[in-house]
Amino acid sequence: MTANFPFSAIVAQDEMKRAILICAVEPRIGGVLVFGDRGTGKSTAVRALASLLPKMQAVVNCPYNCAPEQRAGLCGACAKGAPEPKLRQMPVPVVDLPLGATEDRVVGALDLERALTQGEKAFEPGLLARAHRGFLYIDEVNLLEDHLVDLLLDVAASGENVVEREGLSVRHPARFVLIGSGNPEEGELRPQLLDRFGLSVEVTTPEDLPTRMEVVRRRDAFERDPVAFSKRFKAKDGRLRKELAAAQALLPDVEVPDASLELAATLCLALGTDGLRGELTLIRSARAYAALLGDTVIDASHLRVVAPSALRHRLRRDPLDDAGSGARVERAVAEILPA
Repeated sequence: MTANFPFSAIVAQDEMKRAILICAVEPRIGGVLVFGDRGTGKSTAVRALASLLPKMQAVVNCPYNCAPEQRAGLCGACAKGAPEPKLRQMPVPVVDLPLGATEDRVVGALDLERALTQGEKAFEPGLLARAHRGFLYIDEVNLLEDHLVDLLLDVAASGENVVEREGLSVRHPARFVLIGSGNPEEGELRPQLLDRFGLSVEVTTPEDLPTRMEVVRRRDAFERDPVAFSKRFKAKDGRLRKELAAAQALLPDVEVPDASLELAATLCLALGTDGLRGELTLIRSARAYAALLGDTVIDASHLRVVAPSALRHRLRRDPLDDAGSGARVERAVAEILPA
């Protein structure tokens, strides 16, 4: 098995790392969109996430990784199964969706081998089934074909994958955190899919010499000896893993006072965000960030940190403002949530 680059070894890109950790603590946020220059560690950070996540329990032999304690979200077979099913521990899945993937590969299709050898109609689960309860990663998401975008929108909205084809009628749970990365110079993302991402992060190439040198030094050391390099950061990754587990446990107890809710709504009103998804994402992100810090009540300091990631991709374009959405959010945060 190929070793992943350690998450704690990633140099700089603090906003991207924070957004990924926040979504790991609170999957309901809706995922992370990472846009920026090539070679800035976007895919490296996502793949490094897999080594941080604590193992989860799933029903033995279930292709959808069903959680026995979540009775409402079980597949048909597990819902009809034994009241005390056999369990297994497994890593939280981080599944890659390649740009060239066919629709059958993504949603699943008829198992041709069983159809030809046994004469049975059986369903062969696809990538959405593998990603259930985990993360679905799409590199170059802005180049994804439109029909796959439509599929993802349907599944992301319902949390369920429905396959009706070749005499098959299958429904199975498909709840996952969507993580996408891309280069904005290669094409824009469809607004419908853009809105499905809870957080949006912009990464840039480091411009100071020491940071660039350290990035190259660490990457070169990892490629020469991945095992030895990973051992150097094993303790840091271990501490981060414990912090994640503690934050997940603390999250239900983090309070959102009315004063913080009012600040979030005021900020979204000032920016003119469409709908209420901005406030919901802002509050959920602030709660998860507070849990990561060990805080039990969110305040303006938490909102201030997560606001750019939660809101910059939800703003309407202003032809009279050339500053960009990120700068507009920063101005509003400085006015409404001063340090």
